[in-house]
Amino acid sequence: SVAVNCALAAGVAYMSFSSQPEQIGAGVAVRNTGSMVNSAVRGVQSLAAKKISVEQGRAILSQSPKADLLVKTGAITNKLVKSGMSIPEIAQQVTCQKIGGAACQEWYGPDRALWLGPFSEGAVPSYLTGEFPGDYGWDTQGLSADPTTFAAYRETEVIHARWAMLGTLGCVTPELLAKYSGVPIAEPVWFKAGSQIFAEGGLDYLGNPSLVHAQSILAILACQVILMGGAEAYRVNGGPAGEGLDAINPGGAFDPLGLADDPDTFAELKVKEIKNGRLAMFSMLGFYVQAIATGKGPVENWAEHIADPAGVNGLTNGIATKFTP
Repeated sequence: SVAVNCALAAGVAYMSFSSQPEQIGAGVAVRNTGSMVNSAVRGVQSLAAKKISVEQGRAILSQSPKADLLVKTGAITNKLVKSGMSIPEIAQQVTCQKIGGAACQEWYGPDRALWLGPFSEGAVPSYLTGEFPGDYGWDTQGLSADPTTFAAYRETEVIHARWAMLGTLGCVTPELLAKYSGVPIAEPVWFKAGSQIFAEGGLDYLGNPSLVHAQSILAILACQVILMGGAEAYRVNGGPAGEGLDAINPGGAFDPLGLADDPDTFAELKVKEIKNGRLAMFSMLGFYVQAIATGKGPVENWAEHIADPAGVNGLTNGIATKFTP
């Protein structure tokens, strides 16, 4: 169980991939476009610095099969520049029109997507300015009106989201391996697996005693308290990894791949993390409800639904009628 807890702690640590918290002023929109858009803008900027003579321009046009299109594009670009747009702005708009979707989505600031879409006017509290990732302007109960409470809730949500992502993966992996790969796991269903520790042979991680073998519930409890309690204390108060680190995104040694080196990429990754984490938390809630309603694991529920979508779904199973501990 020590190895399992270390692996979980390492997984959560690696997901804290920040280096420096991004400074974004309240109410100030920050354009966070996709890497393809940024690459296009940088490419246009590099070309804009080059001077091309009339002769060179004519040579390029003579060799191009779409010379007319290039001339028209150049004329339109000249008009846009004269109207006040810069070359990078033109490149960004054109690329967004071509790519579309999330590549040009605003994630921060007043122009970000809001929870009621076009009907959000007047429905967004003044204290939700789009400064933080995952802020869609929804707080109907006023839970985040106090800045201190807001900061605490934000930290709690991110930590729970990371654990939920690890938890959902941990719930489905043993069942997938047992069902589709033939791995001999005594009890692959997530809510029944823990009971194996009380069996005569104890609990073998992924059915392999050479990986992790757990026999004592008291030893597991002690490891949980020491390892997880220590990790949480270090996260909040500092420790061997450094002092004064950000409690949510410590960076440094916790970002070995340098994912947060680029500010635009880091801002986008924070949005992706919280969105996937929120989905994982809902998934775990679904796992709980399915376990109570069917007494089976999520993979088995999914397989039965795929085999008979009309006969096996959330409307055909009575709640709390098939649970078997």
